Amino acid sequence: MQPIPTRPTALVTGASAGIGQAFCRLLASQGYDIIAVARRSERLASLARELNSAHAIEVLPLSIDLGAPDAVARLLSAMAGRDIDVLINNAGYGVPGRYLSHEWSVHERFQRVMIESVAELSHALVAPMCARGRGTIINVASLAGYLPGSAGHTLYAASKAWMIRFSESLALECEVDGVRVCALCPGFTFSEFHDVTGTRAQLASLPKWLWMSAERVAAEGWSAAATGRLVHIPGRINRLIAMLAGALPRALTHAVSRRESRR
Repeated sequence: MQPIPTRPTALVTGASAGIGQAFCRLLASQGYDIIAVARRSERLASLARELNSAHAIEVLPLSIDLGAPDAVARLLSAMAGRDIDVLINNAGYGVPGRYLSHEWSVHERFQRVMIESVAELSHALVAPMCARGRGTIINVASLAGYLPGSAGHTLYAASKAWMIRFSESLALECEVDGVRVCALCPGFTFSEFHDVTGTRAQLASLPKWLWMSAERVAAEGWSAAATGRLVHIPGRINRLIAMLAGALPRALTHAVSRRESRR
């Protein structure tokens, strides 16, 4: 058996693209070993080669579908014996269309990825972090968690609102033990998310100033967690949108959502 490295280790889910991949590159550049989790094994292998070549670190690629009922158990088994210093819960996707246009099994799998895996991984890893007196958990939520609901993608905003509140509560519970928890709430981000959900064409007309790079989102999230923020919304425009969504009368925001939903 090879000796387990003594460098700090970061576990990143949804590591094969977008914000997750950006977090892998950022943390590798800071000397963290990376456990990269995603479904696409070829992407993970390519990322591992890249990071191994660029940095003197170890990358463990794990092709695991977090939508499977036993996914977290298999993940924890695969990395047994390693102390996890940083957990980035980033895996996520959207289910386009209306709620009743999909079988329940589709929504059940979605909730396993977006809610259950986040809660289960956090539950498993935060205890040893607290025992060591250090650790960081970043839960990649979304600006959508602050906005009123709309027709379509019915569970997405709800799952992100849950993630924000869960992160706030966990942060307040664990800060006395030296563990930092932050909900990162990006808006429109250049990634493959909208390609996977089939909404790229619908969003192509949005102005470029609404979009942020995955690298900037990851960098802002890491800085926010390091300074002890419980929640961070990257980008001034996104923070303004969240503020307006909270300040405007609900009747008005619901009217806007109703109009946009028809479109």
